[in-house]
Amino acid sequence: MIASVNKIIIDVREPAEYTTSHVDDALNVPLSKIMHGDTALQGLSKDNEIILYCNSGSRSSLAKNIFENFGFSKVTNGINQQSVEQLN
Repeated sequence: MIASVNKIIIDVREPAEYTTSHVDDALNVPLSKIMHGDTALQGLSKDNEIILYCNSGSRSSLAKNIFENFGFSKVTNGINQQSVEQLN
């Protein structure tokens, strides 16, 4: 169950980009779905550490703002796949 995980990595790119390459165990929830309140995010605890990434950091930056507006306090813009992999 998502809510029991402490750190969640979310790839906010489109599914075609995600299938090309992605961080191991990253969820794929495109920015457009985040903007419309995708149900995949409803099980997330606001206490979870969330790391967002895309190709350049621009989409993940927008997603970070959305998460923070919904009350999530531990949100990081991981920028891109390479940066996130270095964090782990």
